[in-house]
Amino acid sequence: MTYDDFQKVDIRVGVITRAEPFPEARKPAIKLWVDFGGEIGEKRSSAQITVHYKPEDLVGRQVLAVVNFPPRQIGKVMSEVLVLGVPDAAGEVVLIGPGHAVPLGGRLF
Repeated sequence: MTYDDFQKVDIRVGVITRAEPFPEARKPAIKLWVDFGGEIGEKRSSAQITVHYKPEDLVGRQVLAVVNFPPRQIGKVMSEVLVLGVPDAAGEVVLIGPGHAVPLGGRLF
């Protein structure tokens, strides 16, 4: 793998503008609307993050997401971005975001 390979994955910062339960999902999940600002705009996703997060607590949170993967149908939701997280000690997802507020759409480097 090279640095050029890494550059092909477009990871941007966005802010969650809306979050709703996703009871139709096979595993407990939350539907997300993430605003990346400017050229990218708002995109939809779903994430299996119900252990650590409630929908009402996610609005306004900045997260990192891959924005250049093809859309993927997840149940009744067309997921347009892949919101990123890492597993905690029990394997449950913890979202990744900047440590300080940053402009929307900023690319990870």
